[in-house]
Amino acid sequence: MERLLVLVRHGQSEWNLKNLFTGWKDPGLTDQGVAEAHKAGEQLRDLKLNFDLAFTSVLSRAQKTLGIILEELDQIGLETLKDQALNERDYGDLTGMNKDEAREKFGEEQVHIWRRSYDIPPPGGESLKMTAERVLPYYKAEILPRVLSGTRTIVAAHGNSLRSLIMELEGLSPEEILKRELGTGTPIIYRLDEDGKVISVQDLAA
Repeated sequence: MERLLVLVRHGQSEWNLKNLFTGWKDPGLTDQGVAEAHKAGEQLRDLKLNFDLAFTSVLSRAQKTLGIILEELDQIGLETLKDQALNERDYGDLTGMNKDEAREKFGEEQVHIWRRSYDIPPPGGESLKMTAERVLPYYKAEILPRVLSGTRTIVAAHGNSLRSLIMELEGLSPEEILKRELGTGTPIIYRLDEDGKVISVQDLAA
């Protein structure tokens, strides 16, 4: 039995392009982001992969990316479950602020701590630890059991919600996962054993 799980970060968003903290705000994809989603779908199609079920967040940039991928795979209409548990990390008071302006306002070191520490949240927002505390229960309750039953699954989500999943799948430490950069619109293909342990990983960015 194949236990297939594919993770993909949404394509470039309008706020990625403007270097803004996005969080739970809902900007659309740029033309580049649309192109990245098409490329992701083409890569999966070239590998002759298709899916039985999809998961995504409630944010449109992830949903749009997933829709384009499924279009490329000729799987429009695939059953898709949407949940805010898979949303991007909430950046709180930093949301909508340009990252350079945030450094000027709060200082380079403080912004670096908020962005790259595991358990220190920005004011009014979430740390990566807090993000993982909502992502991982959802993964273990809703996604993993389906993968283990042989349901070929794709998850289209966000940089930090996917970091939480990758940390769990690959057994990474907080320090290791914070160094992990996830390209926009790039699929990562996991195959799992019957206990949910990773047998193989294929990062299509490599």
